Amino acid sequence: MSDIELIVEDLIAWLRERVEEAGAKGLVFGLSGGIDSAVMAGLSKLAFPSSSLGVIMPCHSDSKDEEDALLVARALGLETKRVDLTKTFDTMIGSLNLSNNKLALANIKPRLRMTTLYYYAQSLNYLVAGSTNKSEFYIGYFTKHGDSSVDLLPLADFLKSEIWEMADYLNIPKSIIDKVPSAGLWDNQTDEEEMGFSYQVLDNFIRTGEAAEDVKSRILTMNARSLHKQVYPPIYKQNRYK
Repeated sequence: MSDIELIVEDLIAWLRERVEEAGAKGLVFGLSGGIDSAVMAGLSKLAFPSSSLGVIMPCHSDSKDEEDALLVARALGLETKRVDLTKTFDTMIGSLNLSNNKLALANIKPRLRMTTLYYYAQSLNYLVAGSTNKSEFYIGYFTKHGDSSVDLLPLADFLKSEIWEMADYLNIPKSIIDKVPSAGLWDNQTDEEEMGFSYQVLDNFIRTGEAAEDVKSRILTMNARSLHKQVYPPIYKQNRYK
């Protein structure tokens, strides 16, 4: 992005406008130790130097992720809270008596995190900011009513490759920029392995429509199947039968 300075300035202004419109005071967001949340943290800290909160929410998580989240917080001078959701998660799945669907179980984690973020948002009169980027949004690579349940999606018009550029501009620690992207859904899980293609391939397809036929088919299928995640649930209209 050749005009990254202007884009960041406008993003900061946009964040301030949205928060002011809502009569809120600042922003709260999950701080996962990944690059997207780090960029969200960097933008929030610039927009709201004294009213930005990053919440670290381990849940059977890799301890390195928490270390990385704290590294970002120290680099930005960001206030953080830590809420360990492991016991909450264990209690919930113990009550469900179901354990055969790996993804269904894993998606409980972002939904618990969403609940935690809204507790802090309501307590502090902040808005919840999400860190989903355009690449993830296009193929539905996020959890419905989990990390997508937010008040603002500041990064959803930026491809993953642009998030990397923005991270560099915001002086996010290089180890975070170089980190292999992972949603942390289970041990050794990575975004690209789960998607079946790289972010570079996905970003190029979104820009140009070009990709190997099998990859193109997979991307378009993921996009079509996830459209329901991008809208409110359908509402029955009384005049339907007339």
